[in-house]
Amino acid sequence: MNAAACSALLQVCRQGSRGCPPWIWRRESHWQTSLLGLRSALPMRAEPKKKKKVDPKREQIAKERLRKKLKKLERIPPELIPIEDFTPSAKFLDESRIRKPAQLSGEEQERRALLIKKWAWSKKQEHDAEESGIVCLLESQRKALEELRLESEELYNAAIRCDTGMLPLENPGPCNTPPIPKYNPPDGKYNDITKVYTQQ
Repeated sequence: MNAAACSALLQVCRQGSRGCPPWIWRRESHWQTSLLGLRSALPMRAEPKKKKKVDPKREQIAKERLRKKLKKLERIPPELIPIEDFTPSAKFLDESRIRKPAQLSGEEQERRALLIKKWAWSKKQEHDAEESGIVCLLESQRKALEELRLESEELYNAAIRCDTGMLPLENPGPCNTPPIPKYNPPDGKYNDITKVYTQQ
């Protein structure tokens, strides 16, 4: 729209022509809005809140109280809360309770050294026997699969297929102790013995 068309339109609107569209009519009152005169907000008709009169003496007294409390707190050094986990009990610091290692004779030391060597040798033999048993089992399984393949390819494929139904495997074993008859388990109640420290 050029400048001449805009000025013609404005002149028609100023004259109050009824041929002019309703959204750009001349404003009759301050409640009507138009595109020609944009308003940011409606006029506010609320009255501002009246401030309460504060007595300056009372305000000064409250400030003085706060200042005195701060001075008192600055004078008292902060009280450290003891950490009981880092403080060993006095009975553990008693030197008379220190247990001296037993004095072993030469024969006893020799006997213990031989016992350790025998234990290590027996555990090595047990490990070797277990390993050789596993190797034998794997070798016999391989031979059986080769023979099965010569008999039937379908049976061989079925034998080497993974069984997905085996996992997850649930194998409940025996408990450490049998269940106690007529045992009433606790419902989570406990006595709170935590020490509470307050700053004085």
